[in-house]
Amino acid sequence: MLVAERYEMIVQLVNERGSIRVSELSELCQVTEETIRRDLDRLEAAGRLRRSHGGAVSVKDRNQPETPYFEREIIHAEEKRRIAEAAITRIEPRDRILLDASSTAWYMASIMPDIPITVLTNSIKVATELSSKERVDVISTGGLLAQRSLSFVGPLAERSLDAYHVNKVFLSCKGVHLERGISESNELQARIKEKMISIADEVIVLADASKFGVNAFTYVADLNDVDSIITDRSIEQEMVARLEERQISVTVV
Repeated sequence: MLVAERYEMIVQLVNERGSIRVSELSELCQVTEETIRRDLDRLEAAGRLRRSHGGAVSVKDRNQPETPYFEREIIHAEEKRRIAEAAITRIEPRDRILLDASSTAWYMASIMPDIPITVLTNSIKVATELSSKERVDVISTGGLLAQRSLSFVGPLAERSLDAYHVNKVFLSCKGVHLERGISESNELQARIKEKMISIADEVIVLADASKFGVNAFTYVADLNDVDSIITDRSIEQEMVARLEERQISVTVV
């Protein structure tokens, strides 16, 4: 296969799948992983894809619409509240935590005890909810405002996270897939969550049962990057067993 042909094959695969791993491309193209990494660097420089941790994501339809925040608040609301209540029990005084802009994180903020902790967030709703807690220090990332999710995203938000390190990150996602890992609806949300995971000691995913088996548009992280998952009792037991086989702690509420 000529180099140009390999480039076209890589771009086609990335666009078809939304995201793909270096190891997969190496096998499909029958070249070394180091060669694939060089190919991805050149294709990113040409604007044909974007590098991610361990692979690449499509830049096609990168601004795929998110579900508006007011809709997410009422979808699986009871399950999200139970998940949030369980997540709160993981927080201890003096913790430095990171909350994403999910509706489940907002539920967490609404019931957060007024204890001495630091909360870093890219969510306007979370920051506003926590503003009444006298002993909770709140830090907002700033960045480009995504109006549908009321969250800060983009390069400025991502760079601001480089200044911090947290004990725990609590985040949700659009999909949890055994092979494809954690995924999101669009690239901007995926990249900010990828950065969140990279600065946290412990990664806790908050996902109701509808998220499992779903491979959303943009890759965020491997399941190997996840320490624990909090979900609701509608999750299939086979899925719980498969996750626990990967040394991921699963809490069902």
